[in-house]
Amino acid sequence: MRHKSFSALFILPVLALAIMCFKLKQPAADFPTPEWVKEVGAKKMPGKKKTYDVTKYGAVNDGKTLNTKAIQAAIDACATKGGGIVMFQPGAYLTGSIYLKKGVHLRIDEGVEILGSQNLADYPEIDTRVAGIEMKWPSALINVLDQETVAISGKGTVHAQGKPFWDMYWNMRKEYEPKGLRWIVDYDAKRPRTLLVSESSDVTIKDITLKQAGFWTIHVLYSDHITVDGVVIQNNIDGHGPSTDGIDIDSSSYVLVQNSDIDCNDDNFCLKAGRDWDGLRVNRPAEYIVIRDCISRKGGGLITFGSETSGGIRHVLAYNLKANGTGVGIRFKSATTRGGTVENIYIHDIEMNEVGTPIEVAMNWNPSYSYSTLPEGYSYETIPQHWKTMLQKVEPEEKGIPKFKDVYISDITVTNAKKALFAAGIEKSLVENFNFDNIRIHAKTAGEISYAKNWNFDDTSISTEDDTKIDVKNSSNINL
Repeated sequence: MRHKSFSALFILPVLALAIMCFKLKQPAADFPTPEWVKEVGAKKMPGKKKTYDVTKYGAVNDGKTLNTKAIQAAIDACATKGGGIVMFQPGAYLTGSIYLKKGVHLRIDEGVEILGSQNLADYPEIDTRVAGIEMKWPSALINVLDQETVAISGKGTVHAQGKPFWDMYWNMRKEYEPKGLRWIVDYDAKRPRTLLVSESSDVTIKDITLKQAGFWTIHVLYSDHITVDGVVIQNNIDGHGPSTDGIDIDSSSYVLVQNSDIDCNDDNFCLKAGRDWDGLRVNRPAEYIVIRDCISRKGGGLITFGSETSGGIRHVLAYNLKANGTGVGIRFKSATTRGGTVENIYIHDIEMNEVGTPIEVAMNWNPSYSYSTLPEGYSYETIPQHWKTMLQKVEPEEKGIPKFKDVYISDITVTNAKKALFAAGIEKSLVENFNFDNIRIHAKTAGEISYAKNWNFDDTSISTEDDTKIDVKNSSNINL
């Protein structure tokens, strides 16, 4: 009896102290709660109704015959009769843009390869948003436009055959850059995305392998309750394609990405919300997003926020991720014409090896691409409409100043990085309230923090081969 009383007297104060310390360690912002985390992802799948074999609609699996009309006919028949499964016999099917509809499950089984046409005419132009602005652009290879309850799954492959579109871009870039047109070349070089989900709900993309995207691979735009699960993206085939992002979540909500493996030549897992004047006009956030149990290989960023930040990026939870040879690990980027706020970001349990910079924050990113100026010799009246959109000034200028704040990063292990940390806010917008806990970084050099405020490092170890320390400039309350 005495023993029990003593234990209670001892344990209760200790427990109270532990609870108090736990509460003190909690960040000011709320942690992601089950109330929104449990809501991410598709809630409905197409029913297992009738199966529609594309070969019955005239598709030929020789890898040479253009099957766009036959595949679309199978999809349309399936949708007309209330949905079901559209499937392929083993083989290779060449196609241009196809458009999935409500209730359709496009099943790409093992042994099936969908080949993207290399003729741009096979991708009809649509009204969409690309790289942050709304404009006319070629349809993707596979499109889900203004639909609900759609699925694409299977152990087969979608090979977009995008190399000719890469070559087109590089040739245009050589022509445009000397003219002072670096800022518009990405928009003039119209390259098809591989898979577009736009203005849609309850869409599942599962297990497929996607190769050699002409442009972005999976683009989730203006959509909600989307699941991307078990996807493999291999874009570094026969070269390194420019802007071949892996998965872009763009002004969309309640998105779940998991169990995926991306090797590309730009941002691997990326969150976007519009660019400059046009993005501020649309003003739609990317929010309520979970990314977990994924791997990035070559590419620009394991997980990237921006540079299109105009509508805001918030309520993001990312964990159990690995980066092997990726350019940057955790990346925040924007520009002084973008605007928007990136906030309430929670990242934990990340392993990185042979990355360039594990943590990077750039508020004035890539100026030659980010800022638009019409060179002499061009008439504003005769330039294309998307040029005019890009040239529209953000007024007042303060509206274009982005904000990065309330970021929580913990349980990070990094080996063999080049630079441990690079963070650069601007005088008008300090990078604020970044919190680090249980961080282990080994790098060649330390890096720097500038124009930042209220950065807290708990249980953080940064070891460098050149014995440098983080250089802090124009900042306050940096608790290294």
